[in-house]
Amino acid sequence: MKTKFIYVLMATLLIGSQTISAQNKGNKDNKQRPTPEQMVQRQTNQMVKTLMLDDATAAKFTPVYENYLKELRECRMMNRKDRVKNNSAEAKQTPKPVPTDVEIEKQIKDQFAQSRKILDIREKYYNEFRKILSPKQIMKIYQTEKSNANKFRKEFDRRKGQKPGEGRRHAAGRPMPK
Repeated sequence: MKTKFIYVLMATLLIGSQTISAQNKGNKDNKQRPTPEQMVQRQTNQMVKTLMLDDATAAKFTPVYENYLKELRECRMMNRKDRVKNNSAEAKQTPKPVPTDVEIEKQIKDQFAQSRKILDIREKYYNEFRKILSPKQIMKIYQTEKSNANKFRKEFDRRKGQKPGEGRRHAAGRPMPK
């Protein structure tokens, strides 16, 4: 009798803990996305830790790196404004018109302009970073940025591969428990 009671008690605790765990995961999913300013702050803090900067160097580096990230973000958003307009709810309901040669040429030239501007920003801030950091530390910044970009790209591709409304899946193909 006691063993049955213990088994029932353990099963109840196990089920209860899974329910609480699922509710906590649900709360994490409902969190709001960080603002661009919060993202810049997080990236800056991560870079200070990655470079292992002392307090004095971090104090000089932080505002420069934050401005660098903000300028890069603004530049990357240049061509995105047009795409956001095209992805509105109305545009999704109607078939996309085939772009003309003139429109395609404009997109390509806009991408060239954006790439030049990004390069100009990187060169400008390289000179600023050089006043504060060693070349090895600057290289570490670029390597970290490239690594992070690859991680984001892989995650984006992974999510893009899922059908709308499809959650995470087990290796066996079954939906993950929530």
